[in-house]
Amino acid sequence: MRLSRYFLPVLKETPSEAQIVSHRYMLRAGMIKQASAGIYSWLPLGFKVLRKIEDIVHQEQARAGHIAMLMPTLQSADLWRESGRYDDYGAEMLRMSDRHGRDMLYGPTNEELITDIFRSHVGSYKDLPLTLYHVQWKFRDEIRPRFGVMRGREFLMKDGYNFDLTKEDALHAYNRHLVSYLRTYERMGLQAIPMRADSGPIGGDDTHEFLVLAETGESEVFYDSQITDLKFGDREIDFDSHEQCQAVLEEFTSRYARTDETHDETLFNQIPEERRRTARGIEVGQIFYFGTKYSEPMGATVQDSDGNKVPVHMGSHGIGVSRLLGAIIEASHDDKGIIWPEGVTPFHAGIVNLKQGDAEADAACEALYASLTALGLEPLYDDRNERAGGKFATMDLIGLPWRITVGPRGLKNGVVELTSRRTGESEELAPEQAVERIAAIYKKVLPGS
Repeated sequence: MRLSRYFLPVLKETPSEAQIVSHRYMLRAGMIKQASAGIYSWLPLGFKVLRKIEDIVHQEQARAGHIAMLMPTLQSADLWRESGRYDDYGAEMLRMSDRHGRDMLYGPTNEELITDIFRSHVGSYKDLPLTLYHVQWKFRDEIRPRFGVMRGREFLMKDGYNFDLTKEDALHAYNRHLVSYLRTYERMGLQAIPMRADSGPIGGDDTHEFLVLAETGESEVFYDSQITDLKFGDREIDFDSHEQCQAVLEEFTSRYARTDETHDETLFNQIPEERRRTARGIEVGQIFYFGTKYSEPMGATVQDSDGNKVPVHMGSHGIGVSRLLGAIIEASHDDKGIIWPEGVTPFHAGIVNLKQGDAEADAACEALYASLTALGLEPLYDDRNERAGGKFATMDLIGLPWRITVGPRGLKNGVVELTSRRTGESEELAPEQAVERIAAIYKKVLPGS
């Protein structure tokens, strides 16, 4: 993409309504525009990152053996009355009637709808285990939407649902999701700590939230500092293995880590004082096991090996896809702008032409652009007739991890400048070497590269 042809409405001033870093930079970088309170239009740059995050979610769900589908945003109130949640959910649920007077709602979650799908098509234990998921827009009518996409009313969410014959099998599905989520977040450059949490309106006794530590987090969290030393890395896990998935669960949840709703001061004080930490955290996902909470009242049963009809054991598992974008910025920025991790960056590298119109500089930039594109990478070429300072400021604000700067002086010596956005360090290289360096970096990050 050439910046002269791209829609990137960058703002020089910070809008007054932006109270936290991610909201401020998303507005300034032209990623979103508020449509109404807590509801945003996703402009090209923001939409591009959103899709990168969603792609990683899909890839890791597929790796774990989960099956993608798509459910509607509007749901019948009758299903929620069956489960008993229609009147219990509260004012966050947006309720409406269609032209025939049928009660409808804009889905905040999909336990009832997926249970109805399951009971309509699955009747035997031989069809289990089964995990279905989708990535869909949700709506919760927050009383005070704020902080941009971090606490909006409309949001993009991955929600998955497992159906199993026994509690043991359903808890394996729980562990399998925990493993897949650890992989997902690390691929996005995040450390998301699984913490014992409250189940809220979803229900159930077993639940963990995944929280990214950040000063602007909405939750107070308490944890053993040893947990921040844990990394999942590139280890390979057999998702069908109960033992391997259970071992990962124990590794990442055996140390104390809880949100304020489940915090236990007595247990916390048993940790050596030098390892006790209190901080703020941003919730980016949650996993639940809730047994037969929905299957019993809604008649989601299967015939077991003895011919008996038994309710299936269920769980649900969510990732806040749109919220993740804000969380990544909160965790990765400086006073100049965003610093995207390589796994989710909207463009893999920026090309800055210091003297647009200079034949040699123009040709060198075109060659770099063509070489990166031929390797399957997406460069953003700033080909505008702007001063160098303005071009650098734009690149710093939108946060591309790598920048290649091309100017007549460097080209006389046969070099361009390769700069890391994260460290600020620059290196002079021959143009083909700069391309090779960027290609090598992304070969470690991008699947199939």
